[in-house]
Amino acid sequence: MKYEDVVTWMFSKLPMYQNKGKVAFKKDLTNIHLFSEYLNHPEKTFKSVHVAGTNGKGSTSHMLASILQESGYKVGLYTSPHLRDFRERIKINGNPVSKHYVVDFIQSNRDFLETNSLSFFEMTVGMAFKFFSHQNVDIAIVEVGLGGRLDSTNIIIPEVSVITNIGFDHTQFLGDSLEKIAAEKAGIIKENIPVIIGETNVGTKPVFQQIAYKNKAPISFTDEVSQMDYDSDLKGSYQSLNIKLAVKTILELNKKGFKIHEKGIVNGLRKVITNTGLKGRWQIIEKNPTIIADVAHNREGLVFTMNQIKTMDFHKLHIVLGVVNDKNLNTIIDLFPIEAQYYFCKPSVQRGLSEILLKEYFTQKGYRGEAYNSVNEGLENAKNRAQINDLIYVGGSTFVVAEII
Repeated sequence: MKYEDVVTWMFSKLPMYQNKGKVAFKKDLTNIHLFSEYLNHPEKTFKSVHVAGTNGKGSTSHMLASILQESGYKVGLYTSPHLRDFRERIKINGNPVSKHYVVDFIQSNRDFLETNSLSFFEMTVGMAFKFFSHQNVDIAIVEVGLGGRLDSTNIIIPEVSVITNIGFDHTQFLGDSLEKIAAEKAGIIKENIPVIIGETNVGTKPVFQQIAYKNKAPISFTDEVSQMDYDSDLKGSYQSLNIKLAVKTILELNKKGFKIHEKGIVNGLRKVITNTGLKGRWQIIEKNPTIIADVAHNREGLVFTMNQIKTMDFHKLHIVLGVVNDKNLNTIIDLFPIEAQYYFCKPSVQRGLSEILLKEYFTQKGYRGEAYNSVNEGLENAKNRAQINDLIYVGGSTFVVAEII
């Protein structure tokens, strides 16, 4: 089979949460434990950092990988979802897993995958861990896909556990309160393994403290320390929180025997995009007019991006917007500026919400805009209407950004 055929098979034959939604969600870790045993437990052969949270875990993971890479380590990086190519999920020192490896892994294990009905995410986690083990990485940064306690990545015993923040996202799986969601994210806390929390919340702090105490895990809250003066090529005001969390995690790794000096931290933060290839975080696509794409899609993330837009100097704002069909629009609509011109579109995935329904919802609330058949059509119309000193923002979903990157 060719690489394209293998990826098509993975997407079509096995459940993939990002594409199909709730039907793909697994209720336990039985399958991934079974697969890990079948693969001879590759996750036990390398050190790791486990990163969970509602927002910022992707940026934080890439920052950590870049710093470690600049410090001379061979670094595995597992993240999700991907924007353009499946191989973005599995990288070593910024280089994606080869097409040949993906093909060989699936072909070699296909009977097991089909017999045991593994999900897209379970097989991908197994592939990543086997690849990192085969390549003898010094350490892997492993991002949680969804939640924490029941996430397929939660079979690792990391050097440090990291939880960026807690917000209302995926409530149909994780719970309808911040405390319930925090408990699910805190499921990555392991016995005697230090855990670092990125943002303190009055309601969730006791949840983290209780679970950490039960596991005898040293716990710290990054936003309670003084401001850190570091610059990064990841722009957006919200990155300051992720920078602090990444640096605190690096300092914790130094306590575990790693040797990461100030130069590695500084250079790593300044070269995150160069070292890891991260895209879609307040990314400037074009200028004159300025076009910015950002993958923020829940209330907590959109608060930062919408506030950042308010600080910018432009004549008129154009917003190319698309969402998934399980998005509760009532939780985010008030964040979007009423004076903007909207270009409603449907992301090209099964979960994409119809552009017609999206337009109807927004126009009923007093917003102005038109519906377009695709993200690119919406963006082209925005570019045609925008003046040189206007701002075009593209977002609402990771899948919307993926179509224009």
